[in-house]
Amino acid sequence: MSDIASLGDLSGKRVLVRSDLNVPLDGTTITDDGRIRASVPTITQLSDAGARVVVTAHLGRPGGSPDPKYSLEPVAHRLSELLDRPVAFASDTVGASASETVAGLEDGGIALLENVRFNDGETSKDDAVRGAFADQLAQLADAFVSDGFGVVHRKQASVYDVALRLPSAMGGLVAAEVDVLRRLTEHPERPYVVVLGGSKVSDKLGVIDNLIDKADKLLIGGGMVFTFLKAQGHEVGKSLLEADQLDTCTRYLAEAADRGVEILLPTDVVVDTAFPSGDREPEPHVVPASEIPSDALGLDIGPESAAAFAAALGDARTVFWNGPMGVFEVEAFADGTRAVAEALTKVEGLSVVGGGDSAAAVRQLGFDEAAFGHISTGGGASLEFLEGKELPGIAVLERD
Repeated sequence: MSDIASLGDLSGKRVLVRSDLNVPLDGTTITDDGRIRASVPTITQLSDAGARVVVTAHLGRPGGSPDPKYSLEPVAHRLSELLDRPVAFASDTVGASASETVAGLEDGGIALLENVRFNDGETSKDDAVRGAFADQLAQLADAFVSDGFGVVHRKQASVYDVALRLPSAMGGLVAAEVDVLRRLTEHPERPYVVVLGGSKVSDKLGVIDNLIDKADKLLIGGGMVFTFLKAQGHEVGKSLLEADQLDTCTRYLAEAADRGVEILLPTDVVVDTAFPSGDREPEPHVVPASEIPSDALGLDIGPESAAAFAAALGDARTVFWNGPMGVFEVEAFADGTRAVAEALTKVEGLSVVGGGDSAAAVRQLGFDEAAFGHISTGGGASLEFLEGKELPGIAVLERD
């Protein structure tokens, strides 16, 4: 695995860095800058080494053409604040502004190019189209550093094809992510507990398939739990249900029993008669998981279940958590997610928060990120790694 040191003396060299700066925006206001902060150490390292740092990233899904609401300009301002040094902003990716901005960099200078997905070559399925765009990106640099873990599962121009065209290395963020995820899949310290939540069983099939013979316990909450409860014969009212996954859930329960893996499902849930919205005050009620009323839907695991999940994490030496336990954005349905997060901060071993909504929940609920062993910046990439899939953005850096 090649790291930045393998690129040699970078003083005066133009280094293209693929970061993950895909942050949530409210207009032009960044509502969670976690990914920007995660990108700072590698950019700082390169700048301090005298490199002329050219950062490329995407924001949202603009569909291959410029769209002002997906501009990275607000990100450039926040990145400059976090770096405590100027960040030049190019108003395009491979056009005149990009060329002029990069040409104007001095040693240690930093520039951010406009949203790479404003170019349809970035995400094209056609190798030639993608490659032509990568050629243009590569002309802006002498070396490439991949530091956007949230996109390494995508075979895209700024992630994969550029690495074929320039001397390339992993940035510190990607290297740390890969190291941690390998510790989850190769000889994890036991007891090993996997906590899965979020809305859909179908989003987690590959992870369950790959970890059901590696974990000692699987704790399941969030919207996905109601398909498991239904598979056990319980009524789930208006709760989220994937009827086409009932047989799969039945199989998982049987397979876990055969392998001696404990699957822990909630024994109580917090329900309401409607999904939370600004139109009405929440009316939460705690009911047994086996007695969800027909007019109610489950929106969080209950207090008894939260305590049981926390207890199950008490002696864990390795924990992977992906997906909230409920609708944590609403305080009335945040207690289950809060309990799991709190338990993770006390784990004496490796605790990994698997990106996406779980990472957002940790920050929104006010936890100190340093209290967790590792908070992943790439939910989808983390899941695909744990499913055992090859990640194109990693494979291209590890090729002979």
